[in-house]
Amino acid sequence: MPKPKFITDRQELEKLAPMLNAPIKRQVFVCTGKSCSAVGGQEVMAEFDRILTEKGLRQGKESKGRNPMGEVVLTECGSIGFCSIGVAVMVYPDGTMYGQVQPEDAAEIVEEHLEKGSVVERLELIRL
Repeated sequence: MPKPKFITDRQELEKLAPMLNAPIKRQVFVCTGKSCSAVGGQEVMAEFDRILTEKGLRQGKESKGRNPMGEVVLTECGSIGFCSIGVAVMVYPDGTMYGQVQPEDAAEIVEEHLEKGSVVERLELIRL
């Protein structure tokens, strides 16, 4: 397999990955692994997607209805480590991990944690 070209020119990098210019503040990981999916992981992910996109917070391609200058990256992942008490959600770089998250909790996490900076204590498992 050929070694990929290493790009050193910042302008070329920004052209290939426009998100480098976005004012990203947080990344939200939603577990959709086997255990979390069994208790609604996909639905929680869909609700975060809907709310963040609607508010213009979700960073992403405009062609997908997202904001290229959005402040939040939403990432689907296989496991955060709390699958037995899923749906697990982690807010990075804050280091806050939530458990037993339901779709109806997404709006509260977005409003309280992502917009106001206050952890939703009733769902909080770990705060680093």
